[in-house]
Amino acid sequence: MEVIVIAEGQTEEQFIKRLVAPALRHLQVYVKPQLLKTSKDSKGGAISFGRLKFNARNTLNSKSNVFLTTFIDLYALDTDFPEFDEAEKKMDVYSRVKCLEEALHSALIEQISCRPDRFLPHIQPYEFEGLLFSDVEALTCVEPSWNTCLSGLNIVRSKFESPEHINDGYETKPSKRLENLLHPKYHKTRHGPLAAERITLAVMERECTHFRGWMDMLRGLAIS
Repeated sequence: MEVIVIAEGQTEEQFIKRLVAPALRHLQVYVKPQLLKTSKDSKGGAISFGRLKFNARNTLNSKSNVFLTTFIDLYALDTDFPEFDEAEKKMDVYSRVKCLEEALHSALIEQISCRPDRFLPHIQPYEFEGLLFSDVEALTCVEPSWNTCLSGLNIVRSKFESPEHINDGYETKPSKRLENLLHPKYHKTRHGPLAAERITLAVMERECTHFRGWMDMLRGLAIS
């Protein structure tokens, strides 16, 4: 079973290649990340609904047996996504992403006219770096000097119900907290996948309910 994952950026692309895809291969679920072209010379980031819709149509129409999913951030999600304003009214982050995912699914299926089960929308609250707060001790093993930052990371983690609840302001989003706390400075594309490998998918799934739900959906595509 081939599954194309429209990913937010290069960090997410590497995360899928290095952790998600190997974890599903034994189930004959073959996951392949895909970055959207955002300009003439670059890919990744700036995923608007219009751009996603165009690529989703091409992907789902290219092969009748391919499945499509997304791995994009709730933080800074483009306002053109279906039901964006309605989702913003919801205080609970899980209710917010559920509203957005359901609306995204309905809108794409209506416009592409494919089987509903072939599209599995996933929006990660609030961004990929939230997953890295699943085990801050393992995170600090990536750089030798990061162990001195462990207490600060623990303080952040202790303030939230789960890593997926670490909030989405510019100064308080997970990636910004890592940039501010870690020395040498956290660099998304270099440190993100390395930290994820240290933490492991199993721990992320244990700590992050919404992410676990996505992984379970992908496992559910296994050929019986």
